[in-house]
Amino acid sequence: MALFCAVNSKSHPVIGLLREGKNPPDKRVPLSPTACRQLLKLWPNTRIVVQPSSIRCFSETAYAEAGCAISEDLSACNLLMGVKEVQINDLIPDKTHLFFSHVTKRQPYNRSLLQAVLQKGVTLLDYELLTDPEGLRTVAFGRFAGIVGAHHGLAAFGKKSQKFELPCAWQVDRLSDLLHLYARIQWPAMSIVVTGDGRVGKGAVELLRAAGIHELSAAEFLKGHLTGEEAVFCVLKSKDVFRRADTSIGSTWDRSHFHSHPNQYVSQLAPYLSQADVLVNTLFWSAGGPRLFERSDMRLASFRVQTIADISCDINGGVPATLRFSSIADPVYGYDPQNEIEVEAYTKDSIDIMAVENLPCELPVDASELFGQQLLESFFPAWMNDGLEAEEIKRATISRAGALTEGYQYLGPGYGFD
Repeated sequence: MALFCAVNSKSHPVIGLLREGKNPPDKRVPLSPTACRQLLKLWPNTRIVVQPSSIRCFSETAYAEAGCAISEDLSACNLLMGVKEVQINDLIPDKTHLFFSHVTKRQPYNRSLLQAVLQKGVTLLDYELLTDPEGLRTVAFGRFAGIVGAHHGLAAFGKKSQKFELPCAWQVDRLSDLLHLYARIQWPAMSIVVTGDGRVGKGAVELLRAAGIHELSAAEFLKGHLTGEEAVFCVLKSKDVFRRADTSIGSTWDRSHFHSHPNQYVSQLAPYLSQADVLVNTLFWSAGGPRLFERSDMRLASFRVQTIADISCDINGGVPATLRFSSIADPVYGYDPQNEIEVEAYTKDSIDIMAVENLPCELPVDASELFGQQLLESFFPAWMNDGLEAEEIKRATISRAGALTEGYQYLGPGYGFD
C-alpha cells in the first residue's frame, strides 16, 4: 500500500495546480493568482507550483508575480488541484488529488478513471463532497452556472422573438462587461419563471435583477401583473413547484419528506407555465421524482413557454424536453412537442432548449476568483491544520492511498470491480 503523510501547520505543504486536460478545454482554475498570493501570505511555509498551460484564463506571468513556481515537475507536491476530471495518464501515483471526479453516482463514463485512481494508489478528494457540518457545500461554481444559464435564457428568447440580441457570455469575458451590455437594452414585455432558490437559483436571480428585470411575487406573477411593456420574473421554491400527491394529506410541504420520498409528489407548475415566456430551471432532479411537467403538457394550448434554460441539465429528467446536453459553441436546440423530437432552434413551432452542462466555463475569470476565495475560507484552514484527518476533508475523501474509504465502498461493486 502506498504511503502518505498528513499535512499540518508545522509541515511545509507544496500545492500543485494541474493543467486541465479534458476536452472541450476548460479555462477555469481552482486558485487564481490573487488567491495564490493570499494563500502564501496566510501560510508562508507553503509553496505553490503551477504546471504550464496554454488555455488557462490567467497567465503564467501572473502566477509567477504572485509568488508561484512554474514547472512541469509536480513530484514534490503534497496536494494536486485541478477543476475537471484529471486524465488517467496525468494522475500522479501515490499523490493526493482534488478535482470534480464525477464518480460518486457511478457515472459509467468515469469508471476507468476511478479504477486508475485505485490502481495508482491515489488519494482522491472531490470538491463536490466538501460540506459543512449541516451538509451544505462549501465550494462550488453554482452561482456562475445560474448567472450564465439565465443569460442564455435571455439571449435565446431575444433571438426567438427577434426583439433583442445578446452575445454569448464567453464573448464578453467578464460579468461586468455583460451587465454593461444590459444597460443599453430596452427589454420588451416578457415573463420569466425561475425554479429553485439554491446556489444556482440565486445566481440566476442575481443576473435578472442586475439586468433591471422587475421581480414579482409568485402570486403577482399568476395574476398577470404585466404593464404591457415590462419584463418581469418570479422565483419559485421547491414547495411552490411540488405538492403531495395524496389529496387526503393535501399540499403540506415537508422538505425532508420530499427528498426522502420524491415519488409521492407531483408538479403544480402548470399555472406558471401558462403565464411564462421563459423557464429557467435550477432544480435538482432525482430518478423517480416528479418532473416539472410532462411532454404531453407541452402540446397544450395553455403551455406558453417558448424558451427553456435547463441549467440542471438532467437528460429526460425534470425537463423532459432536455434530450441531450448542448455546448458552449452551440448552446440551443429546438424541441418539437408534437413529434417529441429535436428540431432546428428558433423556428415557429419549436420550443428552444438550452442545456449546457459547463456554464461557468463561459466566465472563467470571475468563476475562478470566487471559487478560490471559497477554498481559502473553508478548505485550506482545515487542510493546513489537520490535513486528511480534518472532518470536512474526510467526508470528501473517496479513496485514500488507493483504497476506497468507508463512505464510498459502494463504488467498488457498483462499478463492476472489488
